[in-house]
Amino acid sequence: MNNMLRREEVTRRTGLARSTIYKLAGLGQFPRPVKITGRASGWLETEIDAWQKSRLAERDGKTRQTEAA
Repeated sequence: MNNMLRREEVTRRTGLARSTIYKLAGLGQFPRPVKITGRASGWLETEIDAWQKSRLAERDGKTRQTEAA
């Protein structure tokens, strides 16, 4: 079972502001929140981890391309 992270924890782990989290999610560039109750949402920890890994892979891929040039 996946752990559910509340927004404060997602902010802490990613360093992104609340507005940026929702903006990126709306653009399909960040995991979308899951409705927990009528007023509460959370994010799957595995999706946040995967997003962070993809950001690192993107960075490392660009670094390797720059080094090869």
